[in-house]
Amino acid sequence: MGSRSVELSFEFFPPKTADGIAQLEKTCLSLAAVTPRFFSVTFGAGGSTRDRTAETVINIQHKSGIETAPHLSCISSTHDNIRDMLSAYMERGIRHIVALRGDMPSGMVEAGEFRYANELVAFIRETTADHFHIEVAAYPEYHPQATSPDRDFENFRHKVAAGANSAITQYFYNADAYFRFVERCEQDGIGIPVVPGIMPITNFHQLARFSDACGAEIPRWIRKRLEGYGEDLTSIRAFGEEVVTGLCERLLAHGAPGLHFYTLNRAAPALAVWNNLGLDSK
Repeated sequence: MGSRSVELSFEFFPPKTADGIAQLEKTCLSLAAVTPRFFSVTFGAGGSTRDRTAETVINIQHKSGIETAPHLSCISSTHDNIRDMLSAYMERGIRHIVALRGDMPSGMVEAGEFRYANELVAFIRETTADHFHIEVAAYPEYHPQATSPDRDFENFRHKVAAGANSAITQYFYNADAYFRFVERCEQDGIGIPVVPGIMPITNFHQLARFSDACGAEIPRWIRKRLEGYGEDLTSIRAFGEEVVTGLCERLLAHGAPGLHFYTLNRAAPALAVWNNLGLDSK
C-alpha cells in the first residue's frame, strides 16, 4: 500500500487475574508504539465488570500515555450510577466514552433505567456537556435483535442525533456491507466518522462462537478454509492474517477513516496486520 498514516484504535477486556493484568500491560505498551488514537475497555454483560473496567481504563491511560475510553452500558445502569461514573472519570482525566446498550445477562428481563443507547448518549451530554468524545456502535450486517434493517438504521440515527461524535462497527468480513452502510449514512446526512471494527482470525472455534452470538457473518469461503485446517493453528493464523490484511487494504482504499481492532488482549495479531499494511505511526 505504501507508507501512510491511519488512525488506529484497540479494544481490550478487563482482566480477572494478576497474570492477566501483567499481560495486558505488555500488550498496551506494544500497541502504544504505533501511536493509536485511543484504547478502549469493555464493560461486561449487565455491568458485571464495572469496577474492573474503571480500574483498567485508569491504569492503561496512566501507564501508556494513550487516551483510554471506558465502555458504558445501559443494562443494569441507573441515572445515579452513570452520573457517579462520569464524575469519577472526569476527575481522573478520561475524556472518551464508548456508549452502548450492552448485552442482557441470561435471566434478566428489564434493561434498567436506560432502555437504548441513544438515551445513554443523551444523558452523558446533558450531564457533562461536551467533555467526552462519545463513540457508539454501528452494525453493517444489522444487530442480531433488530426487527428490520430500517429499524436498525433508525436506532443508529437516534444515537447520532443524541450527540455521538463517531461510531465503531461490529466486526465483519464482508467489506461491501460496510460500504453500503456508509453510503446510507451519507444519503441520510449523517456525517460522523464510522470506523470499521476488525477482528483478527487466530482461532476458528472461538471466532465461530463470537460470530454466532453477535450476528457477524463469516463468509462461506472463509469458514470452509478455516474448517479445513482442523487444529493446525499455524495455518489458521497465517490464513487469517492474509484475509484480514486484505480486508483492511480494501477498506482503507475506499476511504475508511481508520481501523478499530478487537484485540482479545493480544498485540501480535493486530501488529502483524499493521505491518502488512505498511502503515506509519501517527
